[in-house]
Amino acid sequence: MWGMDAADTIATVEEATTTERTRIGSDKALVAATGANLEADAVWTAAATREAGVADALEGWGAGAGDGDAAAVADAFGRAATAAADRAERIDASPGDPDALSSHLDTLDGTSERVGAGLVAVPLVFDRFYLQVVSFFVNEADEGSADAARELRSGASDLGPARDALAGLEASERERARDAAVEAVGVAYEEYASALESMGLDPKPVC
Repeated sequence: MWGMDAADTIATVEEATTTERTRIGSDKALVAATGANLEADAVWTAAATREAGVADALEGWGAGAGDGDAAAVADAFGRAATAAADRAERIDASPGDPDALSSHLDTLDGTSERVGAGLVAVPLVFDRFYLQVVSFFVNEADEGSADAARELRSGASDLGPARDALAGLEASERERARDAAVEAVGVAYEEYASALESMGLDPKPVC
C-alpha cells in the first residue's frame, strides 16, 4: 500500500487534534498565554516568545536531515526557521521564557519527528493562537495591531514547508511525522489547560 501522501498526513493530524486546537483557539487562549494579563504588551510578548522559540528550535535542524530527499527537508526546515525569526523581529516585544511547544521541539532528534512537530503541528497551533491575538486587537479597536496580527497569522499558519518536507519522506516516515505532530499539539494543549486550571478556570468550553 502506498500510504498517506503529504496532504493526507496533514489532514489526519487536523482531524486527530480537532478538540485540542479548538480549545487552544478559544477566547481563553490569551488568558492562558499571558497569565491573565490581558494587556497589549503581554499579548505581544506571548507572540514573540512563541515565534522566537520555534525559530531557535528549527535553526540548524536541516544539517542532520539525512540522505535521499534530505535537501527538500533541510530547505523546509530552513524556510520555516527564517520565517519564524522574521516574524519575531517584527513583533515589538522581547521573548519570555520558552513555551512548552518550543521546549518540546528542542527534545526531538529524528527527522520525521521534527517534520511533524516543527512543520505540521506548529502552524496548526499558531493559527489558533493568532486567531485570538487578532480578536483581542479588534476588541481593543486597534486596527493597526489587528492587521499586523492578521499578517503574522497568515505567515505562521503556512503549511507549505510541511508539505514539501513530508513529500521528501518515505510512507513509514510520514506516519512517524503524523504521530509526532499529534503529540506536539497535545503538548501545546496541556500547557494551555494547565495554565487555566492553575487559575481555577475550566479549559473545556462552556456549552
